[in-house]
Amino acid sequence: MTRLPYLKLVLATFASGTLLSVLLLIPNWFGDAASTAAPEIDLMLDVTIVISSYIFAGVCVALAYALIKWRVKPGDESDGLPIHGNTKLEIVWTMIPLLIVLGLGIYSWVVLDDIEAKDKDAQIVNVYSQQFAWTFGFPEQGNKWSEGELHVPVDRQTVFKLHAQDVIHSFWVPEWRIKKDNVPGITTDAIVTPDKVGHFQLVCTELCGYGHSTMRANVVVESEADYAKWVKGLDQKVPESLILTADQALEIEREAQARDGGIEGSGVQETGTDNQS
Repeated sequence: MTRLPYLKLVLATFASGTLLSVLLLIPNWFGDAASTAAPEIDLMLDVTIVISSYIFAGVCVALAYALIKWRVKPGDESDGLPIHGNTKLEIVWTMIPLLIVLGLGIYSWVVLDDIEAKDKDAQIVNVYSQQFAWTFGFPEQGNKWSEGELHVPVDRQTVFKLHAQDVIHSFWVPEWRIKKDNVPGITTDAIVTPDKVGHFQLVCTELCGYGHSTMRANVVVESEADYAKWVKGLDQKVPESLILTADQALEIEREAQARDGGIEGSGVQETGTDNQS
C-alpha cells in the first residue's frame, strides 16, 4: 500500500486553512459594537472561525487527495480493497473533535461568566413581549411604562427581565451582541452594559407569527441625566394585564419594599393576573 504524503497534506491543510481564515475574518460580521460584552463575544467568534477554517481545510484536502489518488480508472469494474478500518485512526479522529468541542465549551463558559457578572449598581428593566410589540417597565422609577421605545443610561449595567405573554420571542440589539429568549411562563435575564451613546434597534429574532419582521422597538442610549429626565416624563404605569405571574408581581412588590426600607416578615401578598392578554 502506498504511504501517504503526510507532510504535503499537512502543509496543504495549513495553507488553505490560513487563507480561508483570513478571508472569513475580513467581514465585520456583527457590525458596530456598543456594549462592554461586544469585544469578548467578537473575539470568541474570531477564534471559532479560525478553528473551523482549519478543520474544514483538513477535510477538503483529505477528500481531494482521496478523489485524485484513488479514483476509479475508466473501464475498471473490479471490487475495491477489503479494508476493515484502522482503530488508531478512528480514535484520533474521535478525540480531536472531542477536545476541540470541550475547549470551545470551556472558553464560552468563561466568557459568559464574565459578561453576566452583575454590578452592584445595576438597574432593572422589565421587557414585555407579545405579538408583535415591545413594551418596557421601570420598577425602580415607580414602575413607569413605555411602549415601543427603550431608554437606558450609558456605562451603567442594566438587567433586562424578559417576559413573554403569548409565544416565544427573542430580545436582541445587534450592537450589544446579547440575545436572549423571552419564554412564556418564566422570566429570563439579559445583562447588558451599553458603552456608546446613540440610537439602536431592538429586534425579535424568534419567528413568532405573521408580524415577526415588524416586531421592533427604538433603543436610545444616553447620559444618566438625560435618562432620568426621560423616565420622569413618562406618565403611565405598567398595566395590570402585563403582570404576567404571581412570581413577577411578588418580585415587583419586594423591589418596591426594598427601596422603601426592606421587606418585613411575610407581609408580601402574591397577586397576579392571567398570562394572556
